[in-house]
This record gives sequence, structure tokens and C-alpha cells, in this order.
Amino acid sequence: MKRWFTRNVGRDSRRWSLWVLLVALVVALLGLLIWLAGRYESSMVQSRLEHDAGEAVTDIRSGLTRNIQTFQALQASERTASSWHISAAELLREHREIMRLEWRNEPLDVLAFAETPYRTSVFERLGRLSMQADVGLTCTTARRLSGSAYSTSYFMPQANGLGLEVLDMCLPIVVAGRITGFTVVTYSLQDILSELVGKQLSRGVGLSFTEADGTRLALHGIPSKGNRIYIAQQLLDLPGNTMVVRMESRLGTPALFPNVLTALVTAMALGLMAVLFLLARDMRRRLKVEHDLGEALAFRKAMEDSVLTGLRARDLQGRITYVNAAFCKMVGVEAKDLLNHSFPSPYWPPELANVYQQRQEIRLAGSNLPREGHESVFMRRDGTRFPVLIMEAPLINAVGKHTGWMSAILDVSEQRRVEELSRASQDRLQATARLAMVGEMASLLSHELNQPLAAISSYATGSLNLLQGETAGEKPAAAAPAPPLSEDLQLAMRRIAEQAERAGKVIKSVHDFVRRRDQVREAVQPRDLLDAIMPLVSLQARKLGVRVVIEVDEACEPVLCDRTMVEQVLLNLSRNGMQAMQGAGDGAQPARGAAPQPEKVLTLRIRPAASNAHSRWVEFAVIDCGEGITEDVAQRLFTPFFTTKEEGMGLGLSLCRTVIEQHGGFLGFEPAVPKGTIFSFTLPAALALALAQDAGSERP
Repeated sequence: MKRWFTRNVGRDSRRWSLWVLLVALVVALLGLLIWLAGRYESSMVQSRLEHDAGEAVTDIRSGLTRNIQTFQALQASERTASSWHISAAELLREHREIMRLEWRNEPLDVLAFAETPYRTSVFERLGRLSMQADVGLTCTTARRLSGSAYSTSYFMPQANGLGLEVLDMCLPIVVAGRITGFTVVTYSLQDILSELVGKQLSRGVGLSFTEADGTRLALHGIPSKGNRIYIAQQLLDLPGNTMVVRMESRLGTPALFPNVLTALVTAMALGLMAVLFLLARDMRRRLKVEHDLGEALAFRKAMEDSVLTGLRARDLQGRITYVNAAFCKMVGVEAKDLLNHSFPSPYWPPELANVYQQRQEIRLAGSNLPREGHESVFMRRDGTRFPVLIMEAPLINAVGKHTGWMSAILDVSEQRRVEELSRASQDRLQATARLAMVGEMASLLSHELNQPLAAISSYATGSLNLLQGETAGEKPAAAAPAPPLSEDLQLAMRRIAEQAERAGKVIKSVHDFVRRRDQVREAVQPRDLLDAIMPLVSLQARKLGVRVVIEVDEACEPVLCDRTMVEQVLLNLSRNGMQAMQGAGDGAQPARGAAPQPEKVLTLRIRPAASNAHSRWVEFAVIDCGEGITEDVAQRLFTPFFTTKEEGMGLGLSLCRTVIEQHGGFLGFEPAVPKGTIFSFTLPAALALALAQDAGSERP
């Protein structure tokens, strides 16, 4: 019973609150209509004032134009100063807005003048010569315009302690196409308002000239009393000057409650009351239904918000009819942007939209969809893709009718990320194992190849000694010079011994490199590094039809490096450059009439690199004219075991970069012009490095 009483009290309070709200709305509506009516009346008054201001500007412009015609008629025939003065005095009596009329010659000297008979001279106190500069500027403008020109207004104090705002107008006198003089007219701004504006416009309003910033120059008339001010402004654009005509009116507030408006508001209020009475009778029946429906919706909403799986419902045409919060969060799109959305869905990747649409049309065409899940890829609002697992089933309503399909979507991106991390870890372990195997093979080869290389060096030395013994032994009576073949064999044997010794040094350096031992570095001339590898480079260049160009700057200082390892870096880069140019032409003679094949040139360049006061570097560059390096290959060029050669291992460039970085330098590449690639690396100068070390040791 207590619960029933509480429920009824709450229901009555809500009912009364609705009635209070309704009354407040009716009152607000009445006030709004009254306010709109007042605004309408005010806008009509403002429109009339704007129209009157425009008419006033038109009257002023027309009056000034008529005056110009009168001045032109004044100078139409040749006159003497006395006859001109008589005509000018008569004109001033007819036009009260003109204070002074002057006839000036070409140098702007006053030939004759006349002043208004209705007041004392406006220039009585300061004199006319005080404004000679302004008159000259105005007449210069008139000469340029070949017509009348107006000056800016200026204030002239009067003898009675007051003042007058005036402006000058200059009109050229043209005789036979030549300017013979000027007519200078001085206007009173206040008299222009009183004389040139229609009397019917100036009644009950304040008419004034103002500047652009609102400064009032002249005022005519006083606005009638009222509790509201209406202002209209119009521009008066004259040749050489622009002023603002301001019209001000003070009127009473227009009628707030006209008869038609009163009847309309009363009828609307009665209609609203009748509607409210009908709604109040229906309200009791709706309260219980709304309460039960609210509880059901709240329970359903609580279930939807607690589910972590994305839920999506489609109708028979494929339009989305329902999504839960988990699905909206999953795709990053609000529910209002998804509902009633058909194909393509906003969370489909654009590149897969056509495939998804065809698949959905096929799946939705059948009445019995498989209940097992299938994988797909969705796209969030920021464009990121993520894998999902979709499980769909037919959606049956309460009467057993098939109305659509219900889908459950799971985000499996975390699972895929874990799997990808596992695969990446396996790849890294395999790469590490391969690197370890390469290190073991390098150590084994360095140990096993030392003895064969020593034997090769010994055999080459022994053969050289035998050849030298034959040439230095007993000679027949008619001794003949040693044949050229013997000298070539001696040179070949010396080269075999040198290369065998060099191979041993290379193996020892690789062994020390793999074992991470301290390597012996020495100061070497950059040219000596090239000379050491040139026999091997020249041999392969002749085989591949490549011309080798060497550019060495003599200003290069000796570099501090492991000579053997740096020679191997240069040799490896040179071989790569020559092999890269094999696609540029095979060196065969072109057929008659065919375009010549491009020459294959390998440039080995040594020059000082950028340096400063504390460090100096030497730059080594290997430049080929091959096809260049593509973008996808450039991203993985220094990755171990990556190679573009069928017989390559993918370790050459990686080891070269490691060797250069151990020397403190940097190995990089860039495209050559017009084509090809430039591989360059830097080595520190021996003297600069020694000075830096000495400076560090002397530092306290």
C-alpha cells in the first residue's frame, strides 16, 4: 500500500510538472510573438530611414551636379572681372550653400572673387592664403580628372567665437581644349544639408556629415523625442573626397500587441489547451506501458554493454539495423553512422570493398547461412586494418519470420600479433644461428686455408728463384739476352706470391674480425689502397668490358685504418659496381644503323670529405653507370643474407658497413646522374685523429 501511494504521488507530481511546463511554454510563445512583432515594426522603421538617407545623398549629389553646370555656364563666354563679379554675386544670392566663389588663372592667382551676402566672410579671421596649398592640391586633382574635384573638409574659425566646416570644389575652365583657369567654390557643409536636401526628408530627423571614424563635421536638424534611436548611414562619394551622411531619428516604440496578433495568439493558446486536455486523458494509460518498457530496455542495455563481443544485425536488404557498443568501439565508428547503412560498409577496406560486397550478396541470397565462423579484415576510422572472426546466423522474430541476419564479431588482432611475434622470434633465431654458423665457418676456413696459402707462396717463391737462377747461370759463348717469356714468368710468379700473401692477410683480418680482437691500424696513403687492388680490379674489368677511371685528389691526407679490411671493402664495392653494369650493354659491336651501346665506366674517386676544426675525413667513392637500385631493394640492401644475385650469400655489403663503422666512418649510397649508383664511405685522417687523441690526453 505504501508503495502504491508513493507511486501515485510521484505520478501526480510528474503530471503537475508537465502542466507547469506547458503553461510556461504558452507564455514563452506569447512573449516570442510579441517580441517578433516589435522587431518587425523596428525593421520597417529602419528600412524607411535607410531609404530616406539614400534619398538625401541623391539630393545632395544632384544639387552639386546642378551647381557645376551653373559654374560652367558662368564661364561660357569671355568676361571681364567686373562682369564676372556681377554674375557671381547673383549666383551666390540664389545658392546659400556657397560661401565664396573665385575665378583663378592657370598659376592659381585670384582674378576675381565673390562672397555670400548672408554672412561675413568665412576667411575673415585666417585669410584665404592660409588654404592656398589645399586649393592647389584640389585643382591639381581636377586637372588630372579633367573635371570637378573636391577637397577634404576643414574647419574655419569665425570672429564670433564659433566656426564653420567647409570644403572647396575646383572646376577647370577649358577653352578650345586647353585649361585657361579654374573656378574655385567654397561650400558650407551645414548649408549643403539645409539647402540641398529635400525639406520633407529633413523634418523630424538629424542629418549630419561625418568622417569614416564617426567624427561629426556638420549637423542640420534635431531628431524628435523618443525612447529609441534609429540610425542610417550612406556614403557620399565625390571626386577627390568621400564623406558619410548620417541620418538619425528618435521614434517611440512601435505597437507591441496589434489586434491580429492578439487574436492569433489567443486561438493558438486555446488549441494548445484542448490538445493538453486530450493528452492528459491518454497519459494515464501510457504511464504503465512506458514504465514496463523502460525496465525492459534498461535490462537489455545492461546486457549489451556488458558483452565484449561485437554484435551486428542486418535486414533482408543488407542494411544494418543494430550494433552494440563493443562493435562501435571495435571499428571506431558511432552507432548513428552505422545504422541503416548498406553496402559498402564504412569499416570495409577500400581495396577489398568489391570482394566483400560480392561475398555478402552471395551469402545473403541464401536462406540458411552456415553457423561456423569465417575470418575477414575490418578497417577502423583512422585507417588501420585488423583481423576479425565473424559468426553469422539467421535472425528470426517472435512470429517465426526470417527478418535478417545476426552476426557476432571477435577482434583477433591480438592473437595475430602474438603469432606474428612468435614467427619473428623464430626468424631472428634462425638468422642468429646462420650468423653463428658463418662465424664458425670463417674461423674454420681461416685455420684450414693458412697452410695451402703458405704452400702457394713458397712454391711461387721457389719457382721465382729457379727462374732467376736460370737467367743468372752459365751462359754460352755467344750469350744472348734473356727471352721476354722469362721476364713475364718472373712477374707472374711475383704476383702469385703477393696475392697469396695478401690472401693470408685477408684471412687473418677476417679471423680477428670474427673473434672481435683488436685490429692493427696504420697510416696509409689513400692511393696505396687503390694500387693494392687494381690488379684484381683490372683483371675483372677486362673480362667484363668495363673501363676503370681513377680520380684521386692529391690534397688527401693519409688515413688510419686496417689496410687489408679496407682493401677488401674497396674490392667488394668495385666488383658489385662492375656486375651492376652488365645490364647496360654486353660490349658487342652494334649492328649497322643501330644506336651505339652505352660505355660501361667504373669510377674510383678519393677526395677530402667535409671537415671542421676538430676532425678531417677522406671520402672513398665507387661510381657505376648501371640501372641503379630500386626502392624496395634499397630498404633491405644492408640486411644480412639479402642478395639480388643467384650465387650471392648476402653478407658482402653487411660486412662492408660493419668494417667501415668500426673505423668510425659511414658507408652509404645515392643515385648517380644521369644513371647509376654511388657507394661512398669515409675514413678518418691519421693526423687529425692523432691530434684529437693528444688533445684528449692533455685535457685535465
